[in-house]
Amino acid sequence: MELDRTNGHNAGQDDTDTRDTLFLLGGAAMVVFGAGLILSTPMVRRALGSANIGDLVGAAVPDLQRYMKLKAM
Repeated sequence: MELDRTNGHNAGQDDTDTRDTLFLLGGAAMVVFGAGLILSTPMVRRALGSANIGDLVGAAVPDLQRYMKLKAM
């Protein structure tokens, strides 16, 4: 049985919004923390150091532009 604690206004919705916001921020914090753990590994640093990230981004830009054109159709 669920208790109705609205007291004439939207208090129940405020509680749900607060909980959802905390879940969202907690999840984002875990993603950032996990990425930091992965990127702090020496093997990953060496692999990323040898890869030229600028070339990868430059190669992806034409594909992204083509995708945006198709999406706009």
